[in-house]
Amino acid sequence: MNSATHTAALAVRDLHAWYGESHVLQGVDFDIQHGEVVTLLGRNGAGRTTTLRALLGLTGRRSGSIRLFDRETTELSTHHIARLGVGYCPEERGIFASLSCEENLLLPPLFKGREAGLSLDEVYRLFPNLEERKHSPGMALSGGEQQMLALARILRTGARLLLLDEISEGLAPVIVDTLGQAIQELRRRGYTILLVEQNFHFSAALSDRLLFMESGRIIDTLTPDQLDDNADKVARMLSV
Repeated sequence: MNSATHTAALAVRDLHAWYGESHVLQGVDFDIQHGEVVTLLGRNGAGRTTTLRALLGLTGRRSGSIRLFDRETTELSTHHIARLGVGYCPEERGIFASLSCEENLLLPPLFKGREAGLSLDEVYRLFPNLEERKHSPGMALSGGEQQMLALARILRTGARLLLLDEISEGLAPVIVDTLGQAIQELRRRGYTILLVEQNFHFSAALSDRLLFMESGRIIDTLTPDQLDDNADKVARMLSV
């Protein structure tokens, strides 16, 4: 194991994952250093969301090595993995529709022994829309406000590694811009972020590296400044 692995916030080696008899991940390898923003890109069915779920032990079966903050986690249960400081924002968001925006933000537990999560005031500075709607029930929020709330909720916990699944999908450009600005601010604060995105332009503007997946494996890695010289290759890897 190389020296980069020892300093990585997340180090994944030969990760395999199954849903029932379906072998979805077939040897995934990558590292994310502390404070990096990295995006998983690929066609539908490439294994991107399954990678996030496998990191948390949410797939039916997995094998390989997953080191989070230099601790091996493949044998840990999901709630123990979360307590190491991992926050997951799933594509379906999972907010409580009958609770107010602020009640949703007050629910998450804080991780003991880790840095405190963002205060309500800090959340509202990051997402002013949520302060304006803090007394509104979750079901009354727009799709963009629900996405902000889903992200804000994991920031309340004290998680330092954020797994964000398709947070820009289906949202108006102005909301996508707000989410992009929030990710840039979180990066400045030292958060480590793994994105799964279909919105290539959104993720390329935010990421230190882009990992391209195909058939359950990482097939290429590019930095943003390499994209122009590899435009044809990128088009092939992302084309339907």
